[in-house]
Parts: sequence; C-alpha cells; structure tokens
Amino acid sequence: MGAFKTRGGADWTPSYLTDINPATCIGCGRCFKVCPQNVMALYGVDADSNILGIVTDDDDDDFDGELNRKIMKVEREQDCIGCSACAKVCPKDCQTHVPVDQLGG
Repeated sequence: MGAFKTRGGADWTPSYLTDINPATCIGCGRCFKVCPQNVMALYGVDADSNILGIVTDDDDDDFDGELNRKIMKVEREQDCIGCSACAKVCPKDCQTHVPVDQLGG
C-alpha cells in the first residue's frame, strides 16, 4: 500500500470509522453534521435497546411511542474517507477508528 500524503506533502494515515458503541452514544448528531460522506445515520432505540429504525426528518416520528433514545450507527462504511472529523467532535469517545494499514480484507 502506498504512502498517503497531505496536500503539503506531510505523511498522513487515514483512519476509518468501523463502529460506534451503542451503549455510550448519546445520538447528539455532531459526528453526522461534520461527516462529508454521510457515513452514519441516526437510529431510534426502544427501552430494551432494540433498534427501531432510521430516524427521519419528521420530529413527530416516535415509532408509535416506542422511542426511548437515539444513537448513531455506521450506515455506509465503504464511503468513509478516513478523515476522523467525527472522532474529533464526539463528546463520548464512542467511535472505533482503524488505520488503513490495519484494516483486514
């Protein structure tokens, strides 16, 4: 694998988002807002920690009263460019990033 460089020529290693811990994610959306590739999606969760589905723009969507909280999930990992902007804004440090040279497959 070739070396990665910044525009200025400095060495740089992309670190790709691989997971978001649903137990610690608070669904604040900061990571979603800074992601240039729409890698994540906001999901609703019920009181038993079951994923209800993607939360839509409709603020009234409470999944028939089952919505307990919201979390972010990795939705399109193949679109991640490894910028780690999401990790820089996450207040709960609930994301896992893996450097390009440590990714399997």
